[in-house]
Amino acid sequence: MKGFNLAVFGYFFDGLTQYFVDPIARIFGPSDDNYPAIGVQPFEGDSLAEWVEMSDIA
Repeated sequence: MKGFNLAVFGYFFDGLTQYFVDPIARIFGPSDDNYPAIGVQPFEGDSLAEWVEMSDIA
């Protein structure tokens, strides 16, 4: 087995570990969301003044 290069296995395992490490690092890493932190907005519309029964409509 003259000329058999074991470095090929090193490249294979480097690629294999990157295949698994990159998604795990993205899941458990800091968030990269750029959404504004606005929270819950209050309702500013008109409230319902009275209840409407379905029997009154028909």
